[in-house]
Amino acid sequence: MNLAKFERYPLTFGPTPVEPLRRLSSHLGKDVAIWAKREDCNSGLAFGGNKLRKLEYIVPDAIASGADTLVSIGGVQSNHTRMVAATAAKLGMKCRLVQEAWVPHEDAVYDRVGNILLSRVMGADVQLVEEGFDIGIRASWEAAIADVKAQGGKPYAIPAGASVHEFGGLGYVGFAEEVRAQEAQLGFTFDYIIVCTVTGSTHAGMLVGFAADGRARKVIGIDASATPGQTRAQVLDIAQRTAALVELGQDLTADDVVLVEDYAYPCYGVPSDETKDAIRLCARLEGMITDPVYEGKSMQGLIDLVRKDSFPPGSKVLYAHLGGVPAINGYSYAFRNG
Repeated sequence: MNLAKFERYPLTFGPTPVEPLRRLSSHLGKDVAIWAKREDCNSGLAFGGNKLRKLEYIVPDAIASGADTLVSIGGVQSNHTRMVAATAAKLGMKCRLVQEAWVPHEDAVYDRVGNILLSRVMGADVQLVEEGFDIGIRASWEAAIADVKAQGGKPYAIPAGASVHEFGGLGYVGFAEEVRAQEAQLGFTFDYIIVCTVTGSTHAGMLVGFAADGRARKVIGIDASATPGQTRAQVLDIAQRTAALVELGQDLTADDVVLVEDYAYPCYGVPSDETKDAIRLCARLEGMITDPVYEGKSMQGLIDLVRKDSFPPGSKVLYAHLGGVPAINGYSYAFRNG
């Protein structure tokens, strides 16, 4: 496997910390040790998060293209668009963001706080579009790219989550290599890795990275898209393309994509009561904040899987905290009493 041949533009501090969640593990009362890898603490750029690992491998191509404007898309509280805005600011580029109405959520301040607030503060040109959720290529994004061109700009297109970009999976191949180095220092290997899955490239990159040591199927995606068929297919497609890029040397099949579909309800971006309970439990036991869209649902999944004895006794489980905490500000009414 050869990741080193790809140019990387550093946007992160370096390897992210791995820490034991001892109080959460003890509270669940099972012989399972839960650890967290803190991707939410990976950068000084606007609260960081998993998208920056992907953007580190995309930025060199953007610079080489001669672009002056990064153009991307997400929901109103998209973590990804926040990170694109921060990256554009860091590079001295303009930023055009399409924010679609992917979430049927009507908190009074939803479109004025959290991620979208930060993107506006960083100078992004934010366009709100009344279109529903879909992880595919969006007409509104293509229209924004064309508009930048029409105004004399040089756009560089970054799809939702940076996922279906040619280099979108590379960052999380690097994540797996980083985990292996940390495991060598810790003196043990993790039996399972838990990751939230929506547009798919974080999961896909991990799948490729951990396939190198036979752990592809130990990467357990917790679906938060509520469109699992489409998500599963996209994860496999990105993983296969990424495996070819890094010369993995083995074939990846649909059976390698482990996606648990039980926790995405009621729909993308809307937390269930169980998701909110998981957010509170993790916060009160560990002081670790998760959000209602992504990490709250993967934390709910992790907690439930441990309680259901899904992991053999003695297992060490690594929870990938992908960031996204600013989104919780858009759910202030749901958490008005804590």
